[in-house]
Order: sequence, then structure tokens, then C-alpha cells
Amino acid sequence: MNKVIRFAGICLTVFVILTVAAYIGLSCYYRGVFSYGSWFNGIYCTGKTVEEVNALLTDCYDRKGINVIEDHGRTEEFRFDRAGISISFERILQEQKDDQNPWTWIKRILRLGPYETIEPDLMIDENAFDRAVLDLSPVKARKPDDAYRFRIIRTANGYMLQNERTHVIDPETVKRVLREAVLNGERSVSLEASGCYRDLPLTEEMLATKALFEKVDAFQNCGISYRFGDETVPVSPGDVSKWLILDENGDFTLDENGGLVWDREALTAYVDLFLAPYNTLGGTRRFHSTRGDIVTIKGGTYGNLIDMKAEREYLLHAFSQGIREVHEPKYLKEARVKGLNDIGDTYIEIDISDQMLYYYRNGEQTIHTPIVTGNMMRRRKTPSAVCYVYGKQKNRVLRGPGYASFVHFWMPVKNGIGIHDAPWRDEFGGEIYIRDGSHGCINTPYDPMERLYDLTEIGTPVVMFY
Repeated sequence: MNKVIRFAGICLTVFVILTVAAYIGLSCYYRGVFSYGSWFNGIYCTGKTVEEVNALLTDCYDRKGINVIEDHGRTEEFRFDRAGISISFERILQEQKDDQNPWTWIKRILRLGPYETIEPDLMIDENAFDRAVLDLSPVKARKPDDAYRFRIIRTANGYMLQNERTHVIDPETVKRVLREAVLNGERSVSLEASGCYRDLPLTEEMLATKALFEKVDAFQNCGISYRFGDETVPVSPGDVSKWLILDENGDFTLDENGGLVWDREALTAYVDLFLAPYNTLGGTRRFHSTRGDIVTIKGGTYGNLIDMKAEREYLLHAFSQGIREVHEPKYLKEARVKGLNDIGDTYIEIDISDQMLYYYRNGEQTIHTPIVTGNMMRRRKTPSAVCYVYGKQKNRVLRGPGYASFVHFWMPVKNGIGIHDAPWRDEFGGEIYIRDGSHGCINTPYDPMERLYDLTEIGTPVVMFY
């Protein structure tokens, strides 16, 4: 029994000696490397030197540059390797190593997983950094201050102030912002939000140009508009700018009071040109027919006729006095609808080629019927024109050389030509009009004529074409 106890004691003593020796051995080993349970940035570093861990962390570092967001949303990468920016974890790793007691490594034996997150030190090569900033697209595109123009230019929409001296990139601010972003660990930078753009100062000459443009802009934006029915058309700056008188050098002419000199004859010529399309009486129109094609119709008695003399006087007075308003022109003759499309959406359509009459009310086809128009063989053809219903009469006797015809409904549209029923006809449409047509009127069956008579108002446009 004593032998067993003695043997057990010897074994225990040997075990203790070996364990203490192993512990001392490991403690001595950990004096030069990271001790047991050392994790940095998710990497197991036990038994590695500061230099070895630094190399591992540097290879795994994912921040290779900064995304630079420019003013129009374009993104450009500011790369660390091109900007002379290097990283090192050695200082912080050495601090971590120095904080470890190699003799107490046993305390870390039950620790699991990554425990330390550390950031590297950044070193900046100033010359390389400055070159990289100057190589950024917005900085590279920057011109010398005196190359940014400030001048008045002529465009199709009038005179404009070309000011290139606003929102100019400032390289020094870009350097400061990027340096701070690098040191603060930012991954993106907005040049706009960081204040990297500035306005260049204006010289005395530029300030005088600005004051002159304010006069020009007030002149060309006269604030006068014309109303044509539902349409309002402004007297545009592009047109008004043409009235200004320039000298032989192309500069604005000023009077003794510093006011702009302008051409009154140019204004009156503009009135004629501007209002001409709205003088539709007797003009040429392009009309979208029911049969589907676009027909050209010249002449007629329907349309608007503007009093051009009155309008010249109006615009000259209003412009000279600085009146700003919406003006409706004075008419010598008015159609039912003002504007370029004076026919509107309520009208009578006479398709002579197809021998059809259509009545549209508020854009919807309400009546369609075959008709008989003027006799082609006897040269009594119905004219192509845009006219209008200028009268309405029931139970009328139509008289002419060698005839007197009773009709129930009569609507004259041009001279002696009108739309009426024809009790003497049993058939309508087709090619009847070629040899057995009317004296020029539009013969219409009784029932649709009665309805047309009831619906049509005096002044309704009548579009007649082949």
C-alpha cells in the first residue's frame, strides 16, 4: 500500500513539474509573439509577430480609396495607391502586444472568436497626394480664373448672360476635404455637399456688364401676351430683342440717359409678321377630312380679320409705356373661333368628291348623309372654300335663270350657294352631281336636312372641298 502511495506521489510530482515547465516554456514563447487567443479584425494571430500580423491585416484591408461624387452625380475613385497613401497597423499592434502579459496567457484559454477591431495608421506622401487631387476630372478640367467668361450673348430666345464664374471647383478645398475624409475613415465624399465649388469674384467691367444685362432683360421680357380664343401667345424675348439697335461694333446703343435705343419700325413690322397667321379670312387651310386625308382649301368667306393698324398702335403704346398685360386684338371681322384653328370642333363638312355631308358638334359626328352638289358638266360646280352659314329660312322659293324651286329649309353659305333639301330628288350621292347636279347648292335629303337646320347656328363654319 505504501508503495502505491509513494508511486502516485512520484507521478504527481513529475506531472506538476512537467506542467510548470510547459507553462513556463509557453510564457517564454509568447514574450516575442501574440499570446494565446489573440484575434484582430477577424484574423487569428496567436503565435505571430507584430510584423507578421501587420502584413496579414494590410493584405485584408478593404479600404482602397474614396468615392468622389461630383456635382452632376458622376462618381470617380480617389485611389490610395495613386495618392501616395499607405497604411500600417504596426503601432497599434505593438501597443496591443505590449499590453499582453505572457505569464497570464492561461486567462485567455477559454476566449473564442475575434475580439479586437483596430484601424491602421495612414501615411500620406504630400506630393503624390496633391498630384492625385489635380488629376481628378473636375479639378483637371478647371481653367485659370480669367478664362471663365462673363458676357452678354445673343440666342434664339433673346439675349442671355453667360456667366461661367459660378460653381467653379476650388482645388485647395478639394485637397482639404479629401485629406479629412482619408484621416476620418470615410468611404465617399460629395464635392457639392462639402463646399468644394465657389463663385469667382466679378471685376468692375463684369459688374457693368451685369447692370447692362439687367436693362436688356427687362426690355426683352416685356410681359405682353396676345389672347386668341383659348390660346395665349406671349410677345417673346427672342422677337423683342431684335428691336434693339446695335452700333457698328455690335454693342448696344444707349441714349443720353443711359437707356437702350430701339427701332419702332421693327416693332410695327413684327406686329404684321406675328399676327399674320391669325388673319385667317380668305387664307389657305389644311383640313383633316372625315375620309382620312389632309386637304388644302384656299379662300372663302369664313375667318378672322384683325385690325392691323389698331394693333400696331396698341403694341407701340403698350411697349413704350411698359404695360404688362394679356391683350385681345381688335377684329374687323370675327369667326366663331379665334386662333390658328378657327374652324373649331363644330362645323359642317361638304366632301364634294365623295358626295357626303357631315355635321360635327363639339367634336362628335352628329349627322352624315349623301348629297348632290353642283353640276360638273354644265360648269356649275360647288366651289372649294371655307365659308359659314350666314342665314336660315324655312319654306323658301329659290329662283334663278329658268327655275323656281320650293325648299323647306334654306341655309345660305356663299353668295347664292346654300344647303337645302331637294323635294324633287329621290336619290343622292354617287355620281349624280356630274351630269345631273344642282346649280351649285348642296342638295340634301329631307330628314337629315331638317335635323341639320335645327342644330346649326348662324356663323357655323362650312368646309367645302374636293
